[in-house]
Amino acid sequence: MEINVKVITKAYKNIVEKIDNKNYVVRTTTIPVDGKANKMVQKLLANHFGVAKSCVQITKGIKAKNKVIDIDNN
Repeated sequence: MEINVKVITKAYKNIVEKIDNKNYVVRTTTIPVDGKANKMVQKLLANHFGVAKSCVQITKGIKAKNKVIDIDNN
């Protein structure tokens, strides 16, 4: 499954918000340094969808706030 994610860093708490079936907003308390925010986004989405962290891959937007993420549900 491929989803679009808008990432908001330095938020007050870690939250995954569903906008619709393909669009999500992820708020994370981490800062975007050395890939820390991307790792936290992967962890939060893995917990949200009930899959392993290795099943969540950022396919587009590694250094951008808007990302395309592939989630392997198998």
